[in-house]
Amino acid sequence: MYSEWRTLHLVIKNDQGHTSVLHSYPENVGRDVANAVVRPLGQALNSSSTAGSESILKTDKQVKWTMEVICYGLTLPLEGDTVKYCVDVYTDWIMALVSPKDSIPQPVVREPNKYIQVILKHLQNVFVPRQEQIGNQIRLCLQVLRSVQKLARDSTSMARETWEVLLLFLLQINDTLLAAPTVSGGIAESLADKLIGVLFEVWLLACTRCFPTPPYWKTAKEMVANWRHHPAVVEQWSKAICALTSRLLRFTYGPSFPPFKVPEEDASLIPAEMDNECVTQTWFRFLHMLSNPVDLSNPSIIGTTPKFQEQFLNVSGVPSQELNQYSCLKQLPQIFFRAMRGVSCLVDAFLGVAVFKNIGLKTLPKYGISRPRADSAPPTPVNRLSMPQATATNTTPPHNRRHRTVTVNKTTMKTSSVNTTHSTKVQQQASSTSPLSSPNQTSSEPRPLPAPTRPKVNSILNLFGSWLFDAALVHCKLQNGVNRDSSMTAIATQATVELRRKGSQLSTDTMGSSTVFDANEFPENYEAGRAEACGTLCRIFCSKKTGEEILSAYLSRFYMVLVQGLQIGEFICHPVLASIILNSPPLFCCDLKGINVVVPYFISALEIILPDRELSKFKSYVNPTELRRSSIHILLSLLPLPHHFGLVKSEVLLEGKFSNDDMGSDKPVTFLSLKLRLVNVLIGALQTETDPNNTQMILGAMLNLVQDSAFLEATGNQVELIENNVMKSHSRTNSGISTASGGSTEPTTPDSERPAQALLRDYDTAAGLLMRSIHLVTQRLNSQWRPDMSISLAALELLSGLAKVKVGIDSADRKRAVSSVCSYIVYQCSRPAPHHSRDLHSMIVAAFQCLCVWLTEHPDMLNEKDCLREVLEIVELGISGSKSKNPEQQEVRFKGDKEHNPASMRVKDAAEATLTCIMQLLGAFPPPSGPASPCSLVNETTLITYSRLPTISKYSFRYFVLDNSVILAMLEQPLGNEQSNPSPSITVLIRGMSGRHAWAMQLCHLPRAARANQRMFIPEGRPKPENDVGIRYNVKHRPFPEEVDKIPFVKADLSIPDLHEIVTEELELRHEKLKLGMAKQIAYETALDHVKEEEFRKKSYPDPVTECKPPPPAQEFQTARLLLSHFGFLSLEALKEPANSRLPPHLIALDSHIPGFFDDIGYLDLLPCRPFDTVFIFYMKAGQKTSQEILKNVESSSNVQPHFLEFLLSLGWPVDVGTHPGWTGHVSTSWSINCIGENEQGPEETATAVDTGGSVFNGEKKVLYYADALTEIAFVVPSAVESQTDTSESNVSEQESDSNMDLLPGILKQPLTLELFPNHTESLNSAQRLSPTSRTRKTPHGRTVPPLGPETKVAVVWLEQYDDLENFPLSDLAAETCTGIETTTNSTSIRNSTPDKEVPVIFIHPLYTGLFRVKVHGASGKFNMVIPLVDEMVVSRRALGFLVRQTVINICRRKRLESDSYNTPHVRRKQKITEIVNKYRNRQLEPEFYTSLFHEVGLKSCTP
Repeated sequence: MYSEWRTLHLVIKNDQGHTSVLHSYPENVGRDVANAVVRPLGQALNSSSTAGSESILKTDKQVKWTMEVICYGLTLPLEGDTVKYCVDVYTDWIMALVSPKDSIPQPVVREPNKYIQVILKHLQNVFVPRQEQIGNQIRLCLQVLRSVQKLARDSTSMARETWEVLLLFLLQINDTLLAAPTVSGGIAESLADKLIGVLFEVWLLACTRCFPTPPYWKTAKEMVANWRHHPAVVEQWSKAICALTSRLLRFTYGPSFPPFKVPEEDASLIPAEMDNECVTQTWFRFLHMLSNPVDLSNPSIIGTTPKFQEQFLNVSGVPSQELNQYSCLKQLPQIFFRAMRGVSCLVDAFLGVAVFKNIGLKTLPKYGISRPRADSAPPTPVNRLSMPQATATNTTPPHNRRHRTVTVNKTTMKTSSVNTTHSTKVQQQASSTSPLSSPNQTSSEPRPLPAPTRPKVNSILNLFGSWLFDAALVHCKLQNGVNRDSSMTAIATQATVELRRKGSQLSTDTMGSSTVFDANEFPENYEAGRAEACGTLCRIFCSKKTGEEILSAYLSRFYMVLVQGLQIGEFICHPVLASIILNSPPLFCCDLKGINVVVPYFISALEIILPDRELSKFKSYVNPTELRRSSIHILLSLLPLPHHFGLVKSEVLLEGKFSNDDMGSDKPVTFLSLKLRLVNVLIGALQTETDPNNTQMILGAMLNLVQDSAFLEATGNQVELIENNVMKSHSRTNSGISTASGGSTEPTTPDSERPAQALLRDYDTAAGLLMRSIHLVTQRLNSQWRPDMSISLAALELLSGLAKVKVGIDSADRKRAVSSVCSYIVYQCSRPAPHHSRDLHSMIVAAFQCLCVWLTEHPDMLNEKDCLREVLEIVELGISGSKSKNPEQQEVRFKGDKEHNPASMRVKDAAEATLTCIMQLLGAFPPPSGPASPCSLVNETTLITYSRLPTISKYSFRYFVLDNSVILAMLEQPLGNEQSNPSPSITVLIRGMSGRHAWAMQLCHLPRAARANQRMFIPEGRPKPENDVGIRYNVKHRPFPEEVDKIPFVKADLSIPDLHEIVTEELELRHEKLKLGMAKQIAYETALDHVKEEEFRKKSYPDPVTECKPPPPAQEFQTARLLLSHFGFLSLEALKEPANSRLPPHLIALDSHIPGFFDDIGYLDLLPCRPFDTVFIFYMKAGQKTSQEILKNVESSSNVQPHFLEFLLSLGWPVDVGTHPGWTGHVSTSWSINCIGENEQGPEETATAVDTGGSVFNGEKKVLYYADALTEIAFVVPSAVESQTDTSESNVSEQESDSNMDLLPGILKQPLTLELFPNHTESLNSAQRLSPTSRTRKTPHGRTVPPLGPETKVAVVWLEQYDDLENFPLSDLAAETCTGIETTTNSTSIRNSTPDKEVPVIFIHPLYTGLFRVKVHGASGKFNMVIPLVDEMVVSRRALGFLVRQTVINICRRKRLESDSYNTPHVRRKQKITEIVNKYRNRQLEPEFYTSLFHEVGLKSCTP
């Protein structure tokens, strides 16, 4: 910069302005003259009586002569007061340029600049080191420095020549004292800080008032380079350059850039009147004032300055001087570290990240390395001796942090001032765990991002890159294999630089100073500065913006730094390794070109850190928890790589490291070969981790890994099997548990004892991973994790997620999961009463929910007797507080004999919900009507609509309540399609705690086959008569046998005469008359017989009058009475009020004629049977800030990336809002069962709806929906409101519902490439839109919205550019996230709401590799971290939808756990049923009740 300018060294060397005429005389002459002349002047100044008198010197001649004497007097020994009087006089006269006084001679007052220039040259003599009375000299020097400081600050008339003399004066006195090697306890050591501080302050003042010319800058730079062995030089330079940087950033990047705050004392170094151009020029020159700070790591440079060599070659003092030099140079590691920390501070300022610095430290730890801060910028060093006991955590959400503050603090860490309404939470924590404990040691607050308007990576590296790259490779022994590829020019160049540096050491060795300056004797001392440089470089590259290009030379040198810093063999450097890990969590999320080359090095480093429980080699200089957390973050970003890249091979091999092959083979190896190492690191980390936050991150990663493996196998991409066949020997020999990679500690995982073949078999399939995960989690859930709520919740969420993985595993493993959850519940319920708290009960409730997930996902588990028994015992324990059969007690306590004493009502409710799940959902979900509703899609209105009888109305139902918990609505009239069936039938609507269920029941007396063939009872018919059976004989019957006629008569026979013998005429007449009568009678009787015979012949058979017949079947039934009677509810005991109880009878009737009855029944039907959640999905294009821009993106598929549409359909399936019986995202359209599509969608609307970027799912006509047996979610994609006025709610036809998958043509046909960004236009041709706040939804008339507890909604934001999450206007989009159940009127925005009302936000950013980077914001409080998605996780395209959905379910589940106002659905329904019973109970006596059963229903009202 000043190469063409000459320095002022010759001017300084030839200047004799500090000598006096008296120096030509003998020493005693000058001493006597000085003592005599100076004493009256000094006494006049110090005497109170003559303090205001005029000076005795009146003319120029007198003044000049006196000044010659004073000049000599300043060189005298310090005995007596002569030197002090000389200093007093000169410091008094110097003030002539500030405020002239009477004590100052008039000539000096008239021409102050001329005299002060001479005075300044004379005052140099004060600073010449003396051997005696060092304390007095220090006091005099400080007096002079204070006067010079006041002169520069307050003088307004100082000429340029005076400024130049003043600057040269300061440079000379500094060089006199500081250039030589430091003597312990000497004057230079005591004055160094003040000397440098005054020099820099005055220099900055000169820049404002009289900018120094290039020769002065060049001279200062060269001189300062000779003083760098003093810690104060670097310290004061850091203060000055930080203060300048603060001013520079203020006007360079504008007010929106985070202000870089420095202490007031340091900020005052920069004059307020310094203009922006002057600040810029001064800043750049001052930045290079220290020359190359990397020189501080090389004693051969610092120790070969002229003064060092002059003193070293002084033969008279070789032994002592050599010792002094050695002790002096021993400070270089600390000074090098301070210099690199100053550079690091500047880099952080340009990145705009919150920094807590500690600049004014007196001592440093042996290894000072960066510590992580509560932001995205990685760590800066801090002194272990001055760590405050209470550190602050920045809780500002990223969206609200418009003005973040970068703070440089001297002795205590101050929380960055944040322009937000959030209060800063301060967490007390012990600092004994680590010398470099972190502010977020006990908090998982998200780390703020670098400023959006920060400079590019190339720009920062152009400023600081050469220093940082050199410092990061200080004393590195570069490996020969690195330069194997001749194309890696940057790395080769780096090696050349390193060799050249070593060559410079060799050149100094030839001077005979090898015993003093050999850096290899203590190279580890420079690890602190090297670690700082490595960490700073990692922060710089992690700040890369989306789409930003970085020069290949910088990338290659950076990878070289990583390769060297992550060495784990004999070249391991623990501080550097820790610094890189601490500063690199987002490194693999930034789309750095070629970053995957260093993946094996990071894996090797993680294999040293994560499975090591103690981290004893890191504990002395870094917080182990933070180191593990950063390692886990890196692991999260590495886990998807093997599955994603599969058989892709690395074309670049650095030292054969990619394959981790000890054979040194150069054969390229695939990414998939790294899978086993990553899995082992993950499992080892889980087995050794003790921090709750870290453990939760690992649990989230496990679900990600298992689910991704399952999806990979399900899609048929069995690349693993192919790879294992090809690489089996390699994997088994080189991919086992790598705990001995660096000889860190003995392996702490049980897996280390297992053979590699077993590990390979376990982890190469999704089933093996799933089984191993279940074993690990269940084992710890019932041991060390039981007391910790956050880990317990995360572990239960992991188990719930594992239950949903569609992989076949042995039933014993599934039973293990269920059994462990049951054991967990038993342990928590059995804890002593003092331990019972809301948090403990939340853990139990979460365990019951996890149990429900396992049972609903695997209902066949309850087919096994022991599993069913264990589950039901746990349910009993939750409901009653104890088990009936206790192993400790032999006797069995029956349920009826036990007193109910549950752990809490929440636990009881959760157990009841589990019982309901077992009894009503297992094996019955999804029902034939679909998963949208577990209830029957039938109510009174539906039955009336489909009935063909005109007489049926809503009053045709009889309403009864069973056991105060179930409402029965009985419809006795047969439905229209069952008129021909005379069997008793009834339709019952059962409204219970679990929902509404419709049963159509029929009384059956016959088996099913008989009913199918015979519709009505018909008795058996008689046989027909037959008269032609057998042979007929005509036989004349005789009263006596024929033999009687053959017997002859005797006299006795003849003694009775015949009739004609005794007849007379009279008798004859009578006889004839009688004969005629008899003939008539015979004729009559014969005729009558013929008539009878004829009638009998004509008569039907059998005779209907005389035949015995069965009674006909009944045609009319009072089926409600029959059903209740058959169930035994009509007994007198069931109708009587129970004694000593407030409960109503077992059976009561409800009066449906009371006004409001059907409104309350409808209200009960609106109470959902499952928890329901809402997800609002936004698409944010690069650079957007306003809500209108964001809402318009989803109008056309050309505005969004194709993978966004694929992501939408992976979340749920499309449903029509008008006909959907489940949750739709807004209460006004949800849970509708009687809405039939009346408003058909026109063909023109259908045509326009085809090209959509997701706006069709905005909740107006369609949403995306997902439901399982335990929850339902609506995914809404808000869009801008149409400008037409007729945007009212309209129903959609069923035909459109059947074809809803055709709305997004070609989405699922996207080629599965690794590239996420095919070329597509970004035209924004859209219709005129209105404000988003104009969208209003009105609840339909007559529908009352019940209180549904806390609002559980989540925002998912798709970011094209990751930095834009700072600008996401969530508060402006609050109107779009309305669900209709908000309990407060204020908007739930991030800026103006309390943390517990924040809307959690999941940011998804697609990387160019085809993977996705995730950022989760808004989780706060005890329920802070939800899995499986955690900050900075990288997930695959396959698993993204599942993981987002599972995270949403867990977020909302925890929100309900945390809420005091939430009741489970069955409890809300139970309370409403109780209210209906009390309000509409028909209070009848038993006789009246029985009478009403026989009456026709609906007689009380004529109109419905």
